[in-house]
Amino acid sequence: MVALNKPNCADVVILMKRLSEIPVRILAGCALNDLQSQSLKPYHPKVTAFLAEWSKRLFARADIGSYPDIASFAFWCRSSNLSRLERQLGSEVFRLGRGIALHIAPTNVPVNFAYSLVFGLLAGNSNIVRVPKSLPVQANILCEVAKELLELPAYSLIASMNTLLNFPKEDDITECLSAMADVRVMWGGDQTINNLRRMPTAPRCVDIAFADRYSLCIISAGAVLAADSKTLSTLLHGFYNDVFLLDQNACSSPHLLIWQGEPADVSRAQARFWNAMGALLRTRQDLIGAHAVDKYTHLCRSAIMVNDVKAVSREDNHVIRIYLDELPDDISEYRGRYGIFYETIDNDFVQLRRIVNPRYQTLTYFGIDPNVLGRMVVTYGLPGIDRIVPVGKALDIGVIWDGFDLIRTMSRIIAVE
Repeated sequence: MVALNKPNCADVVILMKRLSEIPVRILAGCALNDLQSQSLKPYHPKVTAFLAEWSKRLFARADIGSYPDIASFAFWCRSSNLSRLERQLGSEVFRLGRGIALHIAPTNVPVNFAYSLVFGLLAGNSNIVRVPKSLPVQANILCEVAKELLELPAYSLIASMNTLLNFPKEDDITECLSAMADVRVMWGGDQTINNLRRMPTAPRCVDIAFADRYSLCIISAGAVLAADSKTLSTLLHGFYNDVFLLDQNACSSPHLLIWQGEPADVSRAQARFWNAMGALLRTRQDLIGAHAVDKYTHLCRSAIMVNDVKAVSREDNHVIRIYLDELPDDISEYRGRYGIFYETIDNDFVQLRRIVNPRYQTLTYFGIDPNVLGRMVVTYGLPGIDRIVPVGKALDIGVIWDGFDLIRTMSRIIAVE
């Protein structure tokens, strides 16, 4: 039966009735009324076996090459990676999942709901995952394969503990599900997160909120100029994946590029980088008319709103670059979409240290020592920047995300003395 967080019998009866009346569409797993709240130890063998098989079946699809985000998810779920993560967690304490985890997935990243489910599973929880109602192709594929697996007797335990569903975006439905939750994993904009936090939950419910974030990239001009053709190609393809796979909609996709080097070197490095990037884009994507209009509108808005705009450059309208002598304190309010970037030079991190606020999430880098960047964040006590990763790794989600250790946060310690 469903584990309820309200001890009053009348409340239990009312909630069970409400569950049966919720207009949901089950995409994989069990019905809400059949959901079992069962806490497992993190990285339970039945969980890792299910995820490894999910990975294998996704890789076996003939169309996997058309969906790099699904391929990345399948690669992440492979058995060897799960074993590595389990070793990192260690076994120094007794741990169990907290119970039922409710996942409110965003709509801007098609595979995000699947990663959220995986984190809940690995932490040892039962999971209710709201999949975006307008299913993109990738979400549909992931749900179809998960459904096939969860219908097999070998994964009956996992099926009884998990449901992937969608339902109308209505507060009373989310409130009903929130009342069941021991953990809520909430993805979305600030308004969405604030609205969810107003909903009543059990006293011990743990909320993990992934709100709107801002990301940037720092590049050494000297490293770009010194790069051989293979290194430059790796940089370009990595940058493409960070930015254009999700049209800069992911929180970890960069909007701001900070260059390091003498102005003359930066100018030459920018020319080499962006010329090559433009050539790559012309082979990878067709320019959508609506995107071109959005970019032009955004450019006009930036010209009006942002001070210290020094120059603007367009690469066949695939890329629009807005060069700034000085970054405004509120640069994080100005986001790129479909290939709009703000650029500046900052050799001593003075501008970077000034602008960083709690909204900053991911800093990607090329040609810079990441330890130097890490020490800079810690030494100056910056209120933002939770991830420092090489260019090409911006979208690589992990069990540590937005400063949370998800497996530890979504499980509880049983203290034994």
